[in-house]
Amino acid sequence: MPDHALLSASSSSRWIACPPSAKLCEGYPDHTSPYAQQGTDAHSLAAYKVLKALGKKADVPAGRLTFFDREMDECTDAYRDFVLEQIGEARKLCYDPLVLVEQRLDFSRWVPEGFGTADACILSDEALFVIDLKYGSGILVDAGWNSQMMCYALGLLESFDGIYDVRSVKLSIFQPRRDHVSTFEISKTDLLSWADTVLAPAAELAFLGEGDFAAGDHCQFCPAKGSCRKRAEFNLEMARYDFEPPPEMTDMEIAAILPRIDDLISWGNDVKDFAVKQALNGRRYEGLKLVEGRTKTRYTDDAAVAAAVRAVGKEPYEQRLLGITDMKALLGRKQFNEILGGLTYKPPGKPTLVPESDSRPALDIAKIDFSENSDMEEKCNE
Repeated sequence: MPDHALLSASSSSRWIACPPSAKLCEGYPDHTSPYAQQGTDAHSLAAYKVLKALGKKADVPAGRLTFFDREMDECTDAYRDFVLEQIGEARKLCYDPLVLVEQRLDFSRWVPEGFGTADACILSDEALFVIDLKYGSGILVDAGWNSQMMCYALGLLESFDGIYDVRSVKLSIFQPRRDHVSTFEISKTDLLSWADTVLAPAAELAFLGEGDFAAGDHCQFCPAKGSCRKRAEFNLEMARYDFEPPPEMTDMEIAAILPRIDDLISWGNDVKDFAVKQALNGRRYEGLKLVEGRTKTRYTDDAAVAAAVRAVGKEPYEQRLLGITDMKALLGRKQFNEILGGLTYKPPGKPTLVPESDSRPALDIAKIDFSENSDMEEKCNE
């Protein structure tokens, strides 16, 4: 079996929404990033810790970790503890549940040549558990109808449903650097129905390179996002608005534009990045030229600069309290919470308009006292 699937579970949200993107992306190089390597290191360490806690043989990955630090150590400890908690829940349903770590799963019954590797799986009578570690600190990942995890659950059912009488599936996203745990439960019946009516038809189209291109949130990690014509058309639809000052636009026009502005900016940056990469490889664009970008002046030697400034009787360093992120790195997450948990707070965020599908609760404007809440008033006036 190859190491990489055309229709991988991790990219399933994209090829389900946009089936022909799978074949299109085959022609793009697979670029790795430091963030991807950091995630790989975290998963290796997390798997080792879970296996060790279960008393199973596991190779110590320490010498192979490029990005190991205190934060990774603490986050993977927290992940291990969460997995052990879920095993405890499974033992309430089954005396001896089956625990699988970094398990390769085959879901090709619904997805041609479909396979993937799940971080942790637990099988018991009545329920199966799928746990996915997300080490990224950027995008918050939700377990609700998460197609990647649902594909893993299907792979588990395909291999073990005859051994365990599974009736429900519990999917959990563990994202420690965002202090986020998301859990979604679905019946086996509903999971199989989704697989037959949504997953399989989309996978068949994607495997053949057929179906319609579609733009949306799933474009974010698509290798072709900078040059995709459908995404360009999707964003350029905004050009039909005259972009007159807001007082001259209707509420309906404003409501149509607002949810698309962030996507438009993101798309513009993706097109720019793609064009620069092409220009560096020799492509010429009519009326444009490749130049060196603007930069800021930097010191060549910090220690020499400090010595030179002190020589004239000045102090080159300013003293300031470390920010939250740096303080957590200094103390470690556990000690930070122990000694500074009561000395931190999260101020109200700047009010913003988002689609009604957003999970955050709507602000109750009637309960906001702007005369007393200066922080909120300042944010509203920014």
